[in-house]
Amino acid sequence: MSLDSITTALRKHLPKGRVLTQPEELRPYECDALSAYRQLPMVVVIPDTFEQVQSVLRLCSEHKVPVVARGSGTGLSGGAMPLENGVLLSLARFNRILDIDVHNRVARVQPGVTNLSISNAVADDGLYYAPDPSSQIACSIGGNVAENAGGVHCLKYGLTTHNIQALEVLTIDGTHLTIGGQALDAPGYDLLALMTGSEGMLGVITEVTVKLLPRPEVAQVVMAAFDSVDAAGAGVTAVIASGIIPAGLELLDKPAIDAVEKFIHTGYPKHAAAILLCELDGTQEDVTAQIERVNRVFKEAGAIDLQVSHNEAERQRFWAGRKAAFPAMGRLSPDYYCMDGTIPRKHLAHVLNQISTLSEAYGLPICNVFHAGDGNLHPLILYDANQAGELERTEELGGKILELCVEVGGTITGEHGVGLEKINQMCVQFNAAELRQFHAIKSAFDADNLLNPGKAIPTLHRCAEFGAMHVHHGELPHPELERF
Repeated sequence: MSLDSITTALRKHLPKGRVLTQPEELRPYECDALSAYRQLPMVVVIPDTFEQVQSVLRLCSEHKVPVVARGSGTGLSGGAMPLENGVLLSLARFNRILDIDVHNRVARVQPGVTNLSISNAVADDGLYYAPDPSSQIACSIGGNVAENAGGVHCLKYGLTTHNIQALEVLTIDGTHLTIGGQALDAPGYDLLALMTGSEGMLGVITEVTVKLLPRPEVAQVVMAAFDSVDAAGAGVTAVIASGIIPAGLELLDKPAIDAVEKFIHTGYPKHAAAILLCELDGTQEDVTAQIERVNRVFKEAGAIDLQVSHNEAERQRFWAGRKAAFPAMGRLSPDYYCMDGTIPRKHLAHVLNQISTLSEAYGLPICNVFHAGDGNLHPLILYDANQAGELERTEELGGKILELCVEVGGTITGEHGVGLEKINQMCVQFNAAELRQFHAIKSAFDADNLLNPGKAIPTLHRCAEFGAMHVHHGELPHPELERF
């Protein structure tokens, strides 16, 4: 279908000014926060009603036009990058909180509502929404569901999938599905878990029912400094082994500490090789007892300095540095590449040392700041895209780090999704039979492969080209899978 034809058809279903086709109008949608990948969409549509979204999807399904749904564009894996021959479906105007049920501790929100605004809306009721990505001031809840986002407090309170109760979804042909429900356990297969983290490949989310939690009576942070990354890694393992589940347990290495201190001057100890931020929450009695135990564990692990927040201002100051770590990298390098692998906690020190070795081998600096408590690494590779070949070298280094995570029993993503960034490493993580099952699930929801095609799931042919797929007994990829 030509651009003129699809544009004319779309304008019949959308208000004036909601179908964008001019290059200057399309430019803001060419990439997500991972700006290494860029592509202008064929056309952008900005609906603001359920019926408009439904009409767009039915039209695209009928004419076999690909669709990429987009929220706030804060993703970090290229998952929302548009297609030159497809429609970019912006859900930015779906930004209303529809209902807050304090008694049942849930809220119904549209997908364009920002993460932090949910907690702000229920703060006077003593409630909050637990998942808190660093981008929570800007990222949308629909995108959080699509990527199964986490955050600083996911160690104790879980990822997005643990904090939502129902979804309203439209399939590519406009069919309306309610997934989950008002009860904690809906009947039938757990399609809520399947849809969460599906990266916009199975359906378009039009409404989310989130769970709300009561704010803890007290929350305090222990900041522990270590003279080696190995000792900090041992501290992480020791805290969890002691039976304490902190609300959050984060690690910053020395390059990250230095970057943060130059940026916002949080008071992190500059002499440390690594610091841990360990938050304990609950009743005052419980928190006081846990802080005493955590301090003892950290000292036994080799902590050289311990500080405890004594009021909310100090707690916020400790976390401010962690929240500002990503933007702080802009002072060190023209570009940075944020990785997202997850490993068993016991391998933290080994993997961080191997990352340092890889950094030296590739001649590219790496800062480490991540969710240490659940082993979710976020190595930040510093590079300059203006230098010939440096982006390609950075991508190769990132791939090596992800393959290292798989090697020690981990995964290639914890919360950022696969998107375009990690699609080759999917060939390392999964075998041919497993990938066929992923394609079968995709086909069950979207037989014509129109929703966000080319993301997350590689073809077997691509894996064979990447050299990571073991083909048994002369087995060849199924031809019907190649179009994915």
